[in-house]
Amino acid sequence: MAHIVVVGAGIGGLPAAYEIRELLGKDHRVTVVNAVDYFQFVPSNPWIAVGWRERDQITLPIAPYLARKGIDFVAKPVTAIDASANRLTLDGGATLDYDYLVITTGPKLSFSEVPGAGPIHSGGGGFTHSVCSVDHAQAFYADYQKFLENPGPVVIGAMPGASCFGPAYEFAFILDTDLRKRKLRHKVPITYVTSEPYIGHLGLGGVGDSKSMLESEMRNRDMKWITNAKTTRVEEGKLFVTQLDDLGAVYKEHELGFKLSMMLPAFKGVDAVAAVPNLCNPRGFVLIDEFQRSKAYRNIFSAGVCVAIPPVEVTPVPTGTPKTGYMIESMVGAIAHNIRDELEGKPAQAKGTWNAICLADMGDTGAAFVALPQIPPRNVNWFKKGKWVHLAKIAFEKYFIRKIKNGNSEPIYEKYVLKALGIVRLADHQK
Repeated sequence: MAHIVVVGAGIGGLPAAYEIRELLGKDHRVTVVNAVDYFQFVPSNPWIAVGWRERDQITLPIAPYLARKGIDFVAKPVTAIDASANRLTLDGGATLDYDYLVITTGPKLSFSEVPGAGPIHSGGGGFTHSVCSVDHAQAFYADYQKFLENPGPVVIGAMPGASCFGPAYEFAFILDTDLRKRKLRHKVPITYVTSEPYIGHLGLGGVGDSKSMLESEMRNRDMKWITNAKTTRVEEGKLFVTQLDDLGAVYKEHELGFKLSMMLPAFKGVDAVAAVPNLCNPRGFVLIDEFQRSKAYRNIFSAGVCVAIPPVEVTPVPTGTPKTGYMIESMVGAIAHNIRDELEGKPAQAKGTWNAICLADMGDTGAAFVALPQIPPRNVNWFKKGKWVHLAKIAFEKYFIRKIKNGNSEPIYEKYVLKALGIVRLADHQK
């Protein structure tokens, strides 16, 4: 009997555990290890930050749902990985041995790369907020309620090295919508500050007509923006930005005053993963082959934000490549199939398609893109906007949380409806 351990219980980790359990049956042991005892649906955090959702609507306890599928659960942070001995050390000193390790930890939020950035309880200076976790979103909402009594300028965007730009756009538009509903938008100048070379780049070199559509949306909502923005430091009520031109030379220096700010940070690999010799690149992201397997350790696989993917293109201010939800599910599908094949004495052969489907809420409308595959050149490349996306995002939230509760990594209607649209998780239609 093999023991498969999944580290991380987010959008990648729980579907990975469910699919591994489904493919391997009861003959093998599956354990999930996570730093906290709850799952959070991260895409809903912007709604939490403006009070459109409550915490208990987008979180759920992990243990009871895993137990129904015969999956063990340990709610402790991993403090060290001994890849040579196939052993994890957990907070408190306990150890856990594995035959296969699946790393789906998500990222470490690297606020420290910009002095003064980040919520005060997350290693930052306390002057900017984040929506990267439900705790961060709740912290923003607490300050937002005070802000509404005496509104002022807001700065939203992404720091140098950031790779997940969609939530920053979403949050800017959601905040705009909420302020309009409150009849306060005229008192709140909004500036969007991003390391992207242009609006709608998204870390992907753009998708379809994303540049003109998002620029148009920002103009219609009276938002100003600064691109090629290298945020250098944050002080209380002030964001300092060096704006570069397309050749990387200094174009302009900005000192932006704000009463409230939400700036997404750059990501790094979590400490325990980054410390494993030869496992990661210099930023702590796991180096994988085409089968989602570590290049250094054949029994370690990885998926999600914690894997190393090179930037789509060189940009004046560093930008990373995002890992979207369906792309992550594509990765974990390949891992589950490859572990099963290896246990059956077959070579690993499953490869994720890395297809990307994204629904971005804009408060009262929304934008969707499909990139097949996510990394260009692409077979399909489109970007659309409409009220239907806002409604689809609400439906997807409820659908995904229900999927996690039911323990079904790919419900039958998802599998066949998306396949009918030419969107599949594994290459060569292996599933």
